[in-house]
Amino acid sequence: MSTPSYALIMLAAGIGIPVLAALNAQLGKMIGAPAAASVVLFAVAFVTALVVTLITGPTAIAKVAHAPKHLLFAGVLIAFYVLTITYIAPHFGIGNAVFFVLLGQLISAALIDHFGLFGAVQSQLTLTRAAGIAVMACGVFLTQKI
Repeated sequence: MSTPSYALIMLAAGIGIPVLAALNAQLGKMIGAPAAASVVLFAVAFVTALVVTLITGPTAIAKVAHAPKHLLFAGVLIAFYVLTITYIAPHFGIGNAVFFVLLGQLISAALIDHFGLFGAVQSQLTLTRAAGIAVMACGVFLTQKI
């Protein structure tokens, strides 16, 4: 795949995050149990991921047993995100909740890239990059204030 293809796919994923937050927050509110709404979301996500895995490479599941256990912490992080956005968004607003999620993503992505953490390609946090991240953060902030 090409860089534009990657960019478009990630743009679609980014579009999906606030939609996910709004839908799951509404489900949690409707059924009166945000944690239960998150369980439903994870069940649907599990079935979806399972179908894709069975189609694209079912033998890869066996390799998970040999992977470093700290890599499984990603599951805890996604559960934390889904549970918190489901609980908080109805009270704080989808835009506000996603604003802080985006701010956190900008900060952690810059640190991960700068230090090459978790096997990421190292990309120094230059003054220009830091300014760009600050401008992005300001832009997201302005969208919530205007």
